[in-house]
Amino acid sequence: MKLKSFLLLLITISAQLSAQELITRKDSLKGSLRIERTCFDVLRYDLNVKMTPSEKSIVGFNEITFKVLTNTKKIQLDLFSNMNIDSIVFNTKKLKYKREFDAVFINLGKELLADSQNKIRFYYSGNPIIAKKAPWDGGFVYKSDSSGKDWVGVAVQGTGSSLWYPCKDTQSDEPDLGATIKVAVPNGLMDVSNGRLTGSEDLKNGYTRWDWEVKNPINNYDITLNIANYIHFGENYKGLDLDFYVLCENEALAKKQFEQVKPMLDCFQSKFGEYPFKEDGYKLVETPYLGMEHQSAVAYGNKYGNGYLGSDLSRTGIGMLFDFIIIHESGHEWFGNSITSKDIADMWIHEGFTCYSESVFLECQLGMEKAQLYINGLKRNIRNDEPIIAKYGINKEGSGDMYYKGALMLNTIRHILNDDEKWWKIILDYSNTFKHKIIDTETVLAYFNEKTGLNLTSVFNQYLRYTKIPKLEMKIDNLKLCYRWNASEPNFEMPVDIKIKGEKVRINASSKWVKSRIVIESLKDIEILKNDFLVD
Repeated sequence: MKLKSFLLLLITISAQLSAQELITRKDSLKGSLRIERTCFDVLRYDLNVKMTPSEKSIVGFNEITFKVLTNTKKIQLDLFSNMNIDSIVFNTKKLKYKREFDAVFINLGKELLADSQNKIRFYYSGNPIIAKKAPWDGGFVYKSDSSGKDWVGVAVQGTGSSLWYPCKDTQSDEPDLGATIKVAVPNGLMDVSNGRLTGSEDLKNGYTRWDWEVKNPINNYDITLNIANYIHFGENYKGLDLDFYVLCENEALAKKQFEQVKPMLDCFQSKFGEYPFKEDGYKLVETPYLGMEHQSAVAYGNKYGNGYLGSDLSRTGIGMLFDFIIIHESGHEWFGNSITSKDIADMWIHEGFTCYSESVFLECQLGMEKAQLYINGLKRNIRNDEPIIAKYGINKEGSGDMYYKGALMLNTIRHILNDDEKWWKIILDYSNTFKHKIIDTETVLAYFNEKTGLNLTSVFNQYLRYTKIPKLEMKIDNLKLCYRWNASEPNFEMPVDIKIKGEKVRINASSKWVKSRIVIESLKDIEILKNDFLVD
């Protein structure tokens, strides 16, 4: 290699490594489980803030109760760098800290011993980031209702909850004993947050504080506030409290559209188990953005129409038979809120199962045929651009294929099992086994391998860790059908159903050519049942 070319190569590699190091350092502080994080377990958040919509500002504190797991003098909490740290107080003393990007390394002043419980009060203020297009990017949304009153919401999934309040910003740790969210807003407005309303207080300074309490563990990104001139209605449905908060102008529309909640709950509780946050109740809250699965306070912004903002994601017509946001975001109460992925690289555990829940609802309502038509219509949305599972420890999600490809992978596994009674028992047991737990892909894989009695490892790997859809290759050798899988996963194995002149046959294919006993004259006589299996 010539010297000039060699130097140019070195410069290029150096630039790439420098850029990678910069990204990795910031993201690893958010995504990795460093000793400053693993040394303690969050037990409770008590958030108390004042929100001023006219200034787009927030001020207050989060009191964090935690248990020490290993002796430590330092812990990491998180708050976006554009926000101010006013003070951090422990046992009435202000603590020293160091900020690096969005990470806050706190010197506790002394060694805290394992098994001890402690509280830190983290005072902060500032103007949180405004979302450009919530909920796809994180931040606050500021709008007005038809009478000109403020209407404020926030969505931070993926971006991080430390965008607007200090916390241990990782999905690997939830406050085991729940949280309180107290939000003071200008008089004439109301805040709706997670859990149950425990009261409100006129602070005699132009603000009223609304107090909410969550009894269950809760994801950081699920903790929310919603500010507007809300009207409330609700009822107790089969032992579960349903509460709805909508803009006054939309009360009549909401009372009609939100009737879909009841059959949704009937279906999901029959398939996935009891609503996992019964102590906190179920709420739908109208928001100035499309929607988000905020636990026990599901964000709704689908404009009181069926479909996805009036369109059918499946392009089959069936997607217009239900309100996408009500069904999908409520499905997250089981998958994402109750069962949570440890790292956002495994967000398919949230989105794949929840996307699949849409077809489950349709099967409850309209039968399997229409449900299968709908879920197969979603295939056209798969991009096969990058793996569904991203790199761990750097606060990075994988491909958006986690939704549709993830759902169709589950549908494929259902047909591999070929026993619907067993399938629904496995899904129900999955929801109950990992209720209120934080898990990873390996846990899901081990569970399905055990419960199905099949080795599905290569199936999960192919769909989650590679971009390629497996392709069934076939040929004829001396009038005998030969077949194999063309797949990225080494030693990929998966049965598949085909029709030969209209007769259904199951073949067990692998990455190696198999010469079967099936006599056939032309491959044109074969149909691969692609509505049952996600294959090319």
